[in-house]
Amino acid sequence: MHDVLIIGGGVAGLSAATFTARAGLDTLVLDAGDSILRRNAHLENYPGFPAGVNARLLLDLFAEGTDRAGCERREAEVTRLRADDPFVAETAGDEQYRADRVIVATKNAVDYLPEAVSVVDRGKPFVETDERGRTDVSGLYAAGRLAGKPHQAIVNAGHGAEVAVTLLEDADQPFYHDWVAPEGYFTDRGRDLPPGCEEIDDEERRRREDSARALLRERFAEPHPSDQPTHPSLDDE
Repeated sequence: MHDVLIIGGGVAGLSAATFTARAGLDTLVLDAGDSILRRNAHLENYPGFPAGVNARLLLDLFAEGTDRAGCERREAEVTRLRADDPFVAETAGDEQYRADRVIVATKNAVDYLPEAVSVVDRGKPFVETDERGRTDVSGLYAAGRLAGKPHQAIVNAGHGAEVAVTLLEDADQPFYHDWVAPEGYFTDRGRDLPPGCEEIDDEERRRREDSARALLRERFAEPHPSDQPTHPSLDDE
């Protein structure tokens, strides 16, 4: 039993998972391993990487971020999602996972969703949501391409974060923002430390910066080891 189940391990799903896990909700990501971003030969237009970045490496970094936040990830294809209380996700491996709330982020896969979810066909199926990613089913949210967002990695990553924050608000989970502030930023002004924030001294700031630089040097030191996938239809040629 989990607080949050996220179906889909692309940038939208992993971004959402980072926020829900970091906010203290027991979060599980079920990833079928078919994120379309893996087919990108070299990802550009992604802020923070002025010369672009290997798309598979970016997904690896997203996943590592969810791990550090305390999220659990499993490889599984969800074949049916039941809108019970709690939600029940059934997989191709005959496993079942239960959660109080669910975020679906599976590009244009909708056949596993509950019948009560409204789907619109715009050449491909999309889930209808409100402006914050809520579907017609209480406790069920859609993020990224599945919610009709543009086919851009940064847009879908941002939408995953927005939907996660919406979920936190709906769950009455205390959450302010993701600041790590300098020591005394809030408390020296007589303010309580807001939920989701922390203050660190200069020594801890340097330690974290050194650790971040070391990690990125290691991750970017060599080319990504995976093969470059292409569209599935081309694999048969």
